[in-house]
Amino acid sequence: MQSCVQVCAPTAVLLGLFGRGCASGAQNRPIRSFSWSTRHMSRWNSQENLSTQSPEENPRVLITGGLGQLGMGLAQMLRKQYGTENVILSDIKKPPSHVYTSGPFVYADVLDYKHLRELIINNRITWLVHYSALLSAVGEANMVLARKINITGLHNVLDLALENCLRLFVPSTIGAFGPTSPRDPAPDLCVQRPRTIYGVSKVHGELMGEYLHHKYRLDFRCLRYPGVISVNTPPGGGTTDYAVQIFHDALSTGHHVCYLRPDTRLPMMHISDCHRATVEFMQTPEYQLSLRTYNIAAMSFTPEELAEEIRKHLPHLKVTYSPDAVRQTIADSWPVRIDDSNARRDWDWKPAFGLEELVSDMLSSVRDKRNNEGLPVS
Repeated sequence: MQSCVQVCAPTAVLLGLFGRGCASGAQNRPIRSFSWSTRHMSRWNSQENLSTQSPEENPRVLITGGLGQLGMGLAQMLRKQYGTENVILSDIKKPPSHVYTSGPFVYADVLDYKHLRELIINNRITWLVHYSALLSAVGEANMVLARKINITGLHNVLDLALENCLRLFVPSTIGAFGPTSPRDPAPDLCVQRPRTIYGVSKVHGELMGEYLHHKYRLDFRCLRYPGVISVNTPPGGGTTDYAVQIFHDALSTGHHVCYLRPDTRLPMMHISDCHRATVEFMQTPEYQLSLRTYNIAAMSFTPEELAEEIRKHLPHLKVTYSPDAVRQTIADSWPVRIDDSNARRDWDWKPAFGLEELVSDMLSSVRDKRNNEGLPVS
């Protein structure tokens, strides 16, 4: 079977073979209509930038949902390695000035297939990182919108990755597991059966990506992220967001109201480890990968354990527990630990942050952020 790397979509089109994806097996696939546009990206898409790029050496990366918790930090890391002009952030929101001036940014709605296609073709994209999604608690509050963004948007991205022979990264989550999954630890391959639209959409993404890899050789890659803890963006409606908010509360009011029970244990990860895992995984040669979807782990703790570690630095911290029925039910269906032994074996994954390091770094980062914004620090 020929892979996407060997026979790409433009060749297949010229041969009259193109459906969706690359030439191998293409005649049996439905065709999306073509449209062409003179629309280009921005000041960053200049002749000077184009003439200095080495597409054979550096990937051209497009990140969807780039203004969320993960996109900006990942873009910064990739730009250091591959050059600023080779990494394009996108979202449907207006970017802050520091984001807009730091590198290429474009408007991109993952539900608009034709516009996404234009961006990929006009900017010669080779890697696509698909971060657009509604998270767990927000998705439960608006299931129809979550289904549209998380599933229809995913289908657009999958089709475009096939059509253009892209290396595609789609994150998954511990939310892809369900109450019947093994919980301590959850392995890479097991019964999943999630009970949120977020989890269902992520399982759907894992399976669709693996199917397209095995049938058409799509270079699909997926990591199941734990709860990701960072200072740069406010909590965005996830079940593990208490582990971000508690640092802000500890340094402002000294009081945090936690929406989970004190003994609710969940897998967590510092955002630096999350970004590094993603980049290292994307850089790994295909022959080293025994799976297309991997667990990655760093630590696992409860709200009570996190609060106790923070109190080593801020003894005055008070935590009140007021479990929210929706988010507590979600958390109770997720694993308390995940087994990432396959990632450690196949591509040498290893986290740098444990709980002690995470707390020290977050307190320092949140304190600096509040001071820079002129906010009080207790």
